[in-house]
Amino acid sequence: MALANLAQTLPDYAKDLRLNLSSLLNDAGLTDQQKYGTLLACANATGVQPLIAEAEVEAAAKLSPEAVTAAKAAAAIMAMNNVYYRFTHLASNPEYKTLPARLRMNVIGAPGIDKADFELFCLAVSAINGCGACVDSHEKVLQQHGVTSATIQTAVRLASVVNAVGAVLRTL
Repeated sequence: MALANLAQTLPDYAKDLRLNLSSLLNDAGLTDQQKYGTLLACANATGVQPLIAEAEVEAAAKLSPEAVTAAKAAAAIMAMNNVYYRFTHLASNPEYKTLPARLRMNVIGAPGIDKADFELFCLAVSAINGCGACVDSHEKVLQQHGVTSATIQTAVRLASVVNAVGAVLRTL
C-alpha cells in the first residue's frame, strides 16, 4: 500500500492521522470507486505532490481510467466552483446570487462515471475547500440519488484525514 508507506513518514505528532487513514482505507462503508475516487480527488485538492503521487498509485489499482479522470476533474472543477459559489454566498450584495455564473461546468453533467460517485467526490473536495453552498448542493443531489448520510459522512471523514495529511506534509 503506497499510502501506508507515505503515512509512516509522518511525524509522531501525526500518529492519529496514520491510524485514521489506515482505518478509512479499510472501511467497508464506501465502494472501491467511492473510496479511491474520493481519496484521489481530495489528494489533488491539497496540491501536495507526494500525497497526490501516492494516491494515484493507490487509486490506479482500484479505479478504471474513467474514474481516475473523474476524480481529478472533481478536484479541478471544485477548485473553481468553490471560490465562485463561496463568494456569492458570502457577499453582502444578494444580486450576485441572481447572476448567471457563466463558467463552464460540463463535467458535472457528464462525468464519465456514476453521477452519485462523482457528486461524492465533489462534496468531499468542497468540504476541504470550505464552500458551504457547494456542500449543501452536492449533499442534496446525493440524497436524491439515495446515498445515505453514513456514506456521505465516511467520504467527508476521508477528506478531512487526507487534507490533514497534506497539511502535515507541507510542513516537512
